[in-house]
Amino acid sequence: MGFVKTEQELSRYYALKVRDFPQAMMMGVMFSADPDLTRACLPPPLEQADMPGGLMFIAEYGETNLGPGYREAALFLRCKYEGQPGSYCLSMPIDSDPNRLYNGRDIFGFPKKEASIRFEHDAEHALGSVERRGVRFVEIDINLEGSLPQLPPMGPTYLFKASPRIDLEPGFDGPVLLASQQTEIDARSVAIGPATVRFQPSEADPWSEFESLTPLMGFVIESSNRMLPGRVLTTVDPDAFLPHYFKMTDFYSGGHEG
Repeated sequence: MGFVKTEQELSRYYALKVRDFPQAMMMGVMFSADPDLTRACLPPPLEQADMPGGLMFIAEYGETNLGPGYREAALFLRCKYEGQPGSYCLSMPIDSDPNRLYNGRDIFGFPKKEASIRFEHDAEHALGSVERRGVRFVEIDINLEGSLPQLPPMGPTYLFKASPRIDLEPGFDGPVLLASQQTEIDARSVAIGPATVRFQPSEADPWSEFESLTPLMGFVIESSNRMLPGRVLTTVDPDAFLPHYFKMTDFYSGGHEG
């Protein structure tokens, strides 16, 4: 193991095509939201879903085939691409080592940032929260009152990959790629119930832009997840994507926004 990897090391790495999460526990909320807000958050060529809204979750993963377990959260919006329903990830905080950031952000294009994540549950109740830079910007509270036999079908996640220009001019050093990726969720149990979502404003993690959302259903899922390889779909207009890129980092422009 050195700075330059051997052919054998590279072969072992690229043979690991599927990321396995056999001991996944996920709590979250499916919600509806203001159509104008969801439309503004979707980079073209993604289109508004037939039912504007999305889901947020907080997950605890046990041992994985990439190493020790960790916690993760995410905010997704429902959307469509060329008529195919799917979802778009606005934010993905993670409580883990840097390797998990690389796997999700650099390979797939998930907007991962390090965070402190709380996840507690029992048979009747689940509570989770995410905190970064001293702000607990989201808290989810679920009362579990029922169950489902299985999950509804899950579409792909649509992701964007891009590299900002090294000369610090607006734009990217190369094309902006629209890709898709599918995660299979084999649920062992699905508990459901009413949910409450509380937000605090955060410049770095502006989930509170969705404070007017309407929770539709809270859930706690015990499952085995398989994160499959993704694929590039097309290149997209870099100028249209540029305002959406900075969800990948804590944006700072040298002064306070007016």
